[in-house]
Amino acid sequence: MPLIGYARVSTDDQTPLPQALALGAAGCSVIRAEHGSGGNRARPVLTSVLDGIRKGDTLVVVRIDRLARSLSHLLEIIEQLEAKGAFFRSIEDPIDTASPQGKFTLQVLGAAAEFERALIRERTKAGLASARLEGRIGGNPGLRARNPEALRKVRLARHDGYMERLANTATEWVPYVRRLRPEMAWEDVLRIVNAPLPENRRWTQPRLLRATRAYVCEGFLPATVMRRAARRPTDDRLPALIAAIKGADAGITLQAICERLEAMRERTPRGRTKWQPSSVKMLLGQAEKLGMI
Repeated sequence: MPLIGYARVSTDDQTPLPQALALGAAGCSVIRAEHGSGGNRARPVLTSVLDGIRKGDTLVVVRIDRLARSLSHLLEIIEQLEAKGAFFRSIEDPIDTASPQGKFTLQVLGAAAEFERALIRERTKAGLASARLEGRIGGNPGLRARNPEALRKVRLARHDGYMERLANTATEWVPYVRRLRPEMAWEDVLRIVNAPLPENRRWTQPRLLRATRAYVCEGFLPATVMRRAARRPTDDRLPALIAAIKGADAGITLQAICERLEAMRERTPRGRTKWQPSSVKMLLGQAEKLGMI
């Protein structure tokens, strides 16, 4: 199983070399490093690493705090890896999700995180109730007074929170947007993004556009992805869709592509709703001739 190493240091005057050496000694075939705060979830190198993780890979760090500063963030990353069939290992901590012991440790951490969240909720409720009994109004006084500095801080906090939420879903949509835009229309990109997702996690086009604009503004995606898509000839639309699905997962089977197209409610060249592997194979051949693969 390929081992992918990730190293992080907080400031430019620090070096990730000691971490890189430890990751190399642990057998990592690829090692990616970046400078950035552990509290910032929207780290471009980490996002790129998570985008590139494939089934069977293992993400390796020297210590947990090199990957995440909060338990909730760590668990979110591990959930992303598990959704891809990948694993996580920390060299200096007792976590290896490929082993029964590591999975048990993870369950204990998950229970601790839920307990911590419950305590915070109870403390918040108790504080608000106490303030009401004393005749005080909850909330930020600066906001109630429309103080510009207080409003600016709230906007920045909301933006940071939004970017953190996007980072948690980046693996679902960033690879497709980067690979398919602006050659493919947003409508088709959206259908490809949504096909493998459960209904309660599917994207709308305005939401996907907003997320893409935010990533462009932060420099995580090139500005070219927002360009208007050229009109594509009708006869090469299906090959382009299938090439996009194949490009996102080189090991995907013909049958799996059929299921993805049916989930997208895409009709066959003959207008049928049920796809056959032979039709997909034919269209993949067309895509190769058109230079799409």
